[in-house]
Amino acid sequence: MATKTLLIVAHAPSPNTQKLAQAAYQGANHPDIDIKVILKSPQDTQPEDVLAADALLLGTTENLAYMAGLTKDFFDRCYYPVLEKKQGLPFALYIRAGQDGTGTKLAIKTITTGLRWSWTQEVLILQGEWQDDFTEQVETLAMTLAAGLEAGIY
Repeated sequence: MATKTLLIVAHAPSPNTQKLAQAAYQGANHPDIDIKVILKSPQDTQPEDVLAADALLLGTTENLAYMAGLTKDFFDRCYYPVLEKKQGLPFALYIRAGQDGTGTKLAIKTITTGLRWSWTQEVLILQGEWQDDFTEQVETLAMTLAAGLEAGIY
């Protein structure tokens, strides 16, 4: 059976959000999980990357109560090229939110509903001041998505 691919698209403009992206990559690359993991920034992710993926984990910051501009750009560029071909794509999301993350969560849920992507877990909102356990939470989220993808649950 062909190895499945998990695409992680992570907006990581700061050292802390870079830690989150690396935690997602590490979690998905757990030694007991046999899938291909690709980590890209939103600006480097093309529709072809999404089309080649079997699942997608998105990480974004909350900017002005909305997703990061580069995350929105990712959706703007990829939406129509993948719309008909990736319905049901297993999807999970983490948000690094200085406030409450609800605007970002709502906007991304609206877009992914239009894409007909399949949410695998509730949105992980990393809210308020930086906490060291944020990386563990993201690592667990990615590991869970990767394990479910490998097992054929998603």
